[in-house]
Amino acid sequence: MASDNSNIKVFQEAGEKVAFTKDSSNPGRFVFTMPQPPTFANVEDERRHLKQRLVAAYRVFSKLGLDEGIAGHLTCRDPEYPELFWVNPFGKSFSCITAKDLLLVDHHGNVVKGRSPLNAAAFVIHSKIHAARPDAVAACHSHSLHGKAFSSLARPLLPITQDACMFYNDHALFPGFNGVVADEAEGERMAETLAGHKALILQNHGLLTVGGSVDEAAFWFIALDRSCQAQLLAEAVGTPVCISDEVARDSHRTVGSRISGWFNFQPYYERIVREQPDILDVDEEDGKLVI
Repeated sequence: MASDNSNIKVFQEAGEKVAFTKDSSNPGRFVFTMPQPPTFANVEDERRHLKQRLVAAYRVFSKLGLDEGIAGHLTCRDPEYPELFWVNPFGKSFSCITAKDLLLVDHHGNVVKGRSPLNAAAFVIHSKIHAARPDAVAACHSHSLHGKAFSSLARPLLPITQDACMFYNDHALFPGFNGVVADEAEGERMAETLAGHKALILQNHGLLTVGGSVDEAAFWFIALDRSCQAQLLAEAVGTPVCISDEVARDSHRTVGSRISGWFNFQPYYERIVREQPDILDVDEEDGKLVI
């Protein structure tokens, strides 16, 4: 539903408002106002929501072909116990993961809840990322095709498209490859290299993204892999023209914002729950936690 007001247009969808208004300081330009992530009355509801979104992210990754065998791990911090995080069990297909499959792990490698095996690399990488970045509610790492191909070039992403500007001055290259990650010191170096950025390109390995929500971290990973693909395609036929620093910085403030990352995941979520409604099978017990 849209209004015809000359200063503001509002589109109503599923109870949420998306609006854009004229920029009073810059005539002829508009400013977007996006929906906000949900808030919760209690920690049990928030935990159910996080686990549901994490399961949806696994299913989306599988549908998009971003998973690879037993490799890859997506995690989210528990809302009540921030020193604990939820992660997929080792060897379980992303396409089949449910809320009841998730493991709850501490930063020492102890499985607090769940009976399935834990991927050592998942612990080594994600425990250090979550410990170093209290703002990172979620982290995503998988061996996606275009991400690992681009990582072999050992260089950062160029701002050659609007979408690539999501990562302008907001990602880092983790240099070198020392084999399968099983050393906590390697995880610490990854966390140090990530610093305050939203993404890492792990040389000869793949991609890693973080976010203030599962939705945000998952979308950054999808967008980063596709931006790697776009640059590989462009460089295969010529020399791509980069967006200027000024425009890239300005674009990053919009398309690279946290709310943009969260909002961009919503179409993926809408599609996957329509196609795979069992994702919504998260009951009251999934929100409770006794440790």
